[in-house]
Amino acid sequence: MIIAENSLDLIGHTPLVLLKGPSEATGCEIWGKCEYANPGGSVKDRAALYIVRDAEANGSLRPGGTIVEGTAGNTGIGLALVANALGYKTIIVMPDNQSAEKMATIRALGAELVLVPPAPFANPGHFVHTSRRIAEETDNAIWANQFDNIANRKAHIFGTAEEIWEQMGGRIDGFTCAAGTGGTIAGTGLGLKAKNEKITVALTDPHGAGLYNYYKCGELKPVGSSVAEGIGQNRITANLEGAPIDTQFRISDIEGLAVVRQLLNEEGLCLGLSSGINVAGAMALARQLGPGKRIATILCDSGFRYLSTLYNPEWLASKGLAEDQA
Repeated sequence: MIIAENSLDLIGHTPLVLLKGPSEATGCEIWGKCEYANPGGSVKDRAALYIVRDAEANGSLRPGGTIVEGTAGNTGIGLALVANALGYKTIIVMPDNQSAEKMATIRALGAELVLVPPAPFANPGHFVHTSRRIAEETDNAIWANQFDNIANRKAHIFGTAEEIWEQMGGRIDGFTCAAGTGGTIAGTGLGLKAKNEKITVALTDPHGAGLYNYYKCGELKPVGSSVAEGIGQNRITANLEGAPIDTQFRISDIEGLAVVRQLLNEEGLCLGLSSGINVAGAMALARQLGPGKRIATILCDSGFRYLSTLYNPEWLASKGLAEDQA
């Protein structure tokens, strides 16, 4: 049992749970890192804390300063909580097609929320570029820059990977998750490889992202689309540079949602779609490695953050993802 001396010490040290159904289906042990147990409800709390502490250490973030970031939502929530605990302000830029729950949460935490239309990264109106401009135009402000700030992946090299290694007693054969910024897969992969280079690190890519083809054949080529929030990438971010990817899988929303429904109905875990895609990827890795292996993945956030979307039958039907349509 952890006793924390302050609220920021609650970030990390998340439980690891054996997923019974996926394990039985593959003949392997598939373990999920319960990142929804972080104070902000997602894996992004880890990067948020490391980014802020790094900015303090290098002197770019000064007392009374403002932290500006472009995000699908979860990093913004993590940054707002960390900022509140340390006496900073936050301005969060989000695409306006993300879940209403994320928007409401960011506002409730006291951050200023700026919504922009979804746009390709090449478009100056993209949420990342918009957040950078706001940071440049705001006095005593920093741009968190989660995609290319490698303090992000350090959070996973020195935090997530160390925890998984310790929790699994050093007996781990594979690790997989999806990439958004790339911080989680690159950092956790680097950290685990430093312990045992034989651990297989696999990318689990949603449809609509280009990394599957990049690691398979060297070409950033997106295929299809996905409604998953916070994952999927079509460029090599600074956090992804040097990521130790051994193999790769592409997982559809239909596959990911089937896992989400199974984990809810059979194991009482209410998760977001990125978690379902990650677990489906872990099952694919298990089948590739063979029976008896031990594989870990990331349960990124809770399904309670998507009640208006993934857990809304009308919304699912509008996306062609209702159970009778899948």
